[in-house]
Amino acid sequence: MDRIRIVGGNALNGEIEISGAKNAALPLMIAALLTDEPVTLLNVPRLADVKQLERILENHGVDIAVHGRRRGDREMGGQRLTITAGDIVDTTAPYELVAKMRASFWVIGPLLAREGQARVSLPGGCAIGTRPVDFYLEGLRALGAQIDIDGGYVVAAAPGGRLKGATVAFPRVSVGATHVVMMAASLADGTTVIENAAREPEVGNLADCLVSMGAKISGIGTDRLVIEGVERLHGTSHEVLPDRIETGTYAMAAAMTGGDVLLRGARGDLLQAALDSLGEVGVTVSHETEGLRIKRNGNGLTAIDVETQPFPGFPTDLQAQFMALMTRANGTSAIKETIFENRFMHVAELARFGADIHVDGQTATVRGVPELKGAQVMATDLRASVSLVIAGLAARGETVVNRIYHLDRGFERLEDKLSRCGAEIERVTG
Repeated sequence: MDRIRIVGGNALNGEIEISGAKNAALPLMIAALLTDEPVTLLNVPRLADVKQLERILENHGVDIAVHGRRRGDREMGGQRLTITAGDIVDTTAPYELVAKMRASFWVIGPLLAREGQARVSLPGGCAIGTRPVDFYLEGLRALGAQIDIDGGYVVAAAPGGRLKGATVAFPRVSVGATHVVMMAASLADGTTVIENAAREPEVGNLADCLVSMGAKISGIGTDRLVIEGVERLHGTSHEVLPDRIETGTYAMAAAMTGGDVLLRGARGDLLQAALDSLGEVGVTVSHETEGLRIKRNGNGLTAIDVETQPFPGFPTDLQAQFMALMTRANGTSAIKETIFENRFMHVAELARFGADIHVDGQTATVRGVPELKGAQVMATDLRASVSLVIAGLAARGETVVNRIYHLDRGFERLEDKLSRCGAEIERVTG
């Protein structure tokens, strides 16, 4: 397996191009199943998860064209995909494909809505908690779907071949369930109301794409979505929004190491809570025409407390990165994880750098230390992996991050982007 080798101690200075958001690209790709016409997506990141979803969609009979660069395209810009689901030849999403990536389970919504049936393996993915699919299934049942579990597969059917509009009230916010029910409802008969819908920007990005495909959705960006089902959807062209988690990650890397970094293409409105926290820590965040500028002078970091929350709160996907930052802050911080019950697996690996972290239930208490020391560490999940990179950038000596296939799932050309800003970082092939 490949590894990443880092020699810490260099401040980051320069520019980092922010890629398209993985968490937006995946549901947009799946939404292409709702129409037999081509859907072209712009600014799609080059990631392992995107390639895996391409394989899953191709298994359903979908044609995918990856377009080459055009004159004037940015060197680190995203790719263009055209996805055409002209004829869905198979409504089964098999275990061997779905088990590798949790988001692939979302195909159940479009398949059920368009074809009237679906047989989808229960999902796999990162081990950061149980993350049951109960909300997904209850939402689809509310739309009239008949659902059984058979041999590890969810077998769903729409009586008469069409789903029916209904009110779906989620007991708590679920991004995945909001995606699935919204996609399914777009082709249902009648009106669907989703109460306590997720407000994450990626949900809004999907809703905007569905509208451009002919869907009728109101309440976008709020916790109450109203979807008037239509007979059919058509093709469109749509751009993936910039990755707010990548933005926050590089912002924290710059804060950790010091320096001055322009995050080109970043949008502050997508992660304002995290940027506010960085301001409290002692980092200067400036909104510029080209993106966000992150600066930290020679002053130390100030420890603060954070609690993960659904959008617009502090993102759970930035919790590990912020914890790495707090290991070098002056004072003690408390980091409370409220979204996933098993998202502190990176704590043991950060301790290998000399971090002082104590976990009690959902809260990690981080006492800042004067210095981190490079170490051999192992990535445990997608977002935790990059927290180890952040620690390594500031640690004295050499750090080797193992099992970096997690990183390749969610961060495009990570070592290239950091090395262009002065980091001593390289990929070592296994």
